[in-house]
Amino acid sequence: MPPVAAGLLVFLTSASVLVLEILAVRLLAPYVGATLETYTAIIGVVLGGIAAGSWAGGRIADLVPPRRVLGPMLLAGGVLALCVTPAVRLLGTVAHGGHPAAVVALATAGFFAPAAVLSAVAPAVVKLQLADLAQTGRVVGRLSAVGTAGAILGTFVTGFLLVAALPTTRILLGLGTGLAATGLALTLRPPRGRLPVGLAALALAAGALGPALGDPCHVQTPYFCARVLPDPASPGSRLLILDDLLHSHVDLGDPARLELGYTRTIAGVLDTAGGSPRPKQARPGAPLDALHVGGGGFTLPRWLAATRAGARSLVLELDPAVVRLARERLGLVTGPSLRVRTGDARLTLAEQPDHAYDAVVGDAFGGRAVPWHLATREFAAQVRRVLRPGGVYAVNVIDLPPLGFARAETATLRAVFGHVAVLAPPERLAGREGGNFVLVASDAPLRLDAIRARGAARGGYGAAAGGADLDRFVGPARVLTDDHAPVDQLLSRD
Repeated sequence: MPPVAAGLLVFLTSASVLVLEILAVRLLAPYVGATLETYTAIIGVVLGGIAAGSWAGGRIADLVPPRRVLGPMLLAGGVLALCVTPAVRLLGTVAHGGHPAAVVALATAGFFAPAAVLSAVAPAVVKLQLADLAQTGRVVGRLSAVGTAGAILGTFVTGFLLVAALPTTRILLGLGTGLAATGLALTLRPPRGRLPVGLAALALAAGALGPALGDPCHVQTPYFCARVLPDPASPGSRLLILDDLLHSHVDLGDPARLELGYTRTIAGVLDTAGGSPRPKQARPGAPLDALHVGGGGFTLPRWLAATRAGARSLVLELDPAVVRLARERLGLVTGPSLRVRTGDARLTLAEQPDHAYDAVVGDAFGGRAVPWHLATREFAAQVRRVLRPGGVYAVNVIDLPPLGFARAETATLRAVFGHVAVLAPPERLAGREGGNFVLVASDAPLRLDAIRARGAARGGYGAAAGGADLDRFVGPARVLTDDHAPVDQLLSRD
């Protein structure tokens, strides 16, 4: 085999493995979320497949003439790439949820085999190129460098171009078909026996089965698998699902209606905010300048615009595709009273002027967790900078017993703000059940009685932990910083 052709084969297969790895989280997220555990499982499984394939490929190359196996290897790799989508979608209905065992199982079912088979190609190509033992180091080094270059290109092209331009299933269909076609082309004579014919038939079946199973995503954004579903209990309402988590409930006909407990609770907090530099003098219904970290279904910004005359909201939303989806399916209308700025909230918050807002609402999630860089002491300090004196920060978090993340985030806010409270049902505050917690912080005393009353009147959380109760809630939890914020590890799993 000419050196150029050998290098192209190694380049192609190495790039293909990294394409699969980058796409893996997009396929797994609707079933297990896009958490640190998801990324860890994918990287570990793919590396395991590379190691197993390299070892097996070397053994096979010593037992069978490499020219005879290269074609079937590529064909099998293409078939397995085409099988990824149906395998994940079929098994995802069983191995779902955020438990690490489920994440590893689903990642293994989808990606170990194709990574292993494609990684077996390089040792066979090396064996073909070793005509002179005196050049072993040069040959192995050259092909290793070419393979690494392929992996780098596969990573960049997928992450920067393909994911933004094409649905995940279409990328996998093209990848699998291309590998299978290359494998057939490498068969120098018409296939003999049943194996090549069977693999080609399986490739066709797998390519057809993936689309037939349907795409769980209405929109595959660069960050989420997004779905908008009707609420069966409420005609005219819609549910926004990002990956495997309910993010928003939106009443298309009545933006003043809030359905989820945490939104009703934050609304109670906002009822007491604004209209004066000091919350003790705040006038309910007075104009309010609010900054929202995270848009999702834009439930609270729409509620504020509908219920508070003169209120102005700026929403910092990471994903432009989520904004488009909200406009097309969730009734979002932007204008002077409700503006949207897309980009990472850590960066866009830094561009906001000092003392510009009466309230900041934190409702940004990556999977089940607040993105770690939006949960640190340094981020909280930026929030405090943009708040007016007496302004309030209300952040929504999700956790399960023993509430490691909720406690740590509360400790983090206490390190920045002079007054902090936690709003949740009594069972959650006692650590007996999990769910949403609304953390409230300010540099002025919080009107907890008014906040509790307003929240309870709206059907939100009527219990709050402050003072000594807050000390007991936080316990020995450590403050999260940019240097150490293990949010995904602290977030408890069921």
